[in-house]
Amino acid sequence: MTSRFYITTPIYYVNGAPHIGHAYTSIAADVIARFYRLSGYDVFFLTGTDEHGQKVEQAAKNAGLTPRVFADKVSADFRNMADVMHISYDAFIRTTDPYHITSAQALWRRVAEKGFIYLGAYEGWYCVRDECFYSENELVMTPEGERYAPTGASVEWLKEPSYFFRLSAFQDKLLDFYERHPDFLGPQGVRNEIVSFVKQGLKDLSISRTTFQWGIPVPDDEQHVMYVWFDALTNYLSALGYPHETDPRMAYWPAELHLVGKDIARFHAVYWPAFLMAAGIELPRKIFANGWWTVEGQKMSKSLGNVVNPYDLLQEFSLDSIRFFLLREVPFGGDSDLSRKALITRNNVELANDLGNLAQRTLSLVARNCGGLMPERGHKTEEDLKLLGQVNILPKLLELQLKRCALTDALEEVWKVIRAANVYITRQEPWALRKVDPVRMANVLGVLLEALRGIATVLQPFMPESMARLLDQLGVSDDERLFSALNTPIPAGRSLPAPQGLFPRYTE
Repeated sequence: MTSRFYITTPIYYVNGAPHIGHAYTSIAADVIARFYRLSGYDVFFLTGTDEHGQKVEQAAKNAGLTPRVFADKVSADFRNMADVMHISYDAFIRTTDPYHITSAQALWRRVAEKGFIYLGAYEGWYCVRDECFYSENELVMTPEGERYAPTGASVEWLKEPSYFFRLSAFQDKLLDFYERHPDFLGPQGVRNEIVSFVKQGLKDLSISRTTFQWGIPVPDDEQHVMYVWFDALTNYLSALGYPHETDPRMAYWPAELHLVGKDIARFHAVYWPAFLMAAGIELPRKIFANGWWTVEGQKMSKSLGNVVNPYDLLQEFSLDSIRFFLLREVPFGGDSDLSRKALITRNNVELANDLGNLAQRTLSLVARNCGGLMPERGHKTEEDLKLLGQVNILPKLLELQLKRCALTDALEEVWKVIRAANVYITRQEPWALRKVDPVRMANVLGVLLEALRGIATVLQPFMPESMARLLDQLGVSDDERLFSALNTPIPAGRSLPAPQGLFPRYTE
């Protein structure tokens, strides 16, 4: 039976336009989804938009639109971004979709029936931007006595009737779960922060609002709308058909991986597991938080005018160059800086020089010296076997790294082999072998073609367009591009198309 793999991005909040941070998380999830498909898994990849809440209501009002029209417009922008960035999602969910509303209300009823929701009244410091209440000791106080959320956003004192979720009942259960499942939260710094937060004590959570209307009505009490996070987090279940347990998509649950930004790690690592525990639903396997992007050393902000639109980058750079840079520059999970110079350097040195030049040299030699045909492979030397051995273990090495969400380390494993292949071609000098030992020349070129095939195959998730072109040039058919196909060599004599450059060079 084929193994299933369910992976999600966060659903992106539609109070503003998509930017490079959204693209980053989506690309990372896309790489993992593509990798597991190539490994033979039955993958379900979910992304989408979070469309309810006070922030959306206010943004719509400022734009002179109804919340629904505003949400439709911005959600379409996010879907278009995903399509332009070649995100291979299987479903795009919107929290305004009728089936999601039904699902969120079903989860509410189930949690309420089990005694974990009650009606009360709430007073506290509320941050509209973060859609979150903060305790007094979490706030930042200015010398002038003004209070701000830990994120720097403004807060206001709010008092209103509210339904509460008995979050306090899950403090020990969560801590026990974290301890028994050390890989549940990552990276380690985020895990430490979450565990510390829970150990400080959990208070019951306000999960409804009456001061605005743009939200999912609370079942049997339409004066209240659901707290946006109770609504939004349910998307991971509603996309599978919850509460209809017989829906075949429910077989994908539990999710193997929720990828999120670190600013929403608390909601995913504390509230979501507690909601699921309360409902008696199995928890996801892993939650991993990626870092933030700065631009030329500065935090992205509208006031500075340095928010990077993915479409703007695509005006100058190829999509695969952007995808590669975002996942190569800084270890995944840490904060990263987007600089034009660094992007150009990564492209020119590692893509154009290391990989592109290796492919061009090899394929040009085959075209000139082997009639453009896959050469016969004969006896393999120790050097041949060493390089091919490094290639053969790439799928397993990458799987180990991607299980850790170490996408940058996965790329480094591939680049070790690319660097080894460049050393190999320099030492073997196939261009000098044609006259003195044409049999050995053919064997060296055959080894290089096998190495390039393995490299291109495992790099498909990261750079799907350019690796498809490379595999075309290597004579690899569409049905020979799964990892399992690497066990079968491309037969000698297969015609290879004329070599073409893979990666353009950029100037600063």
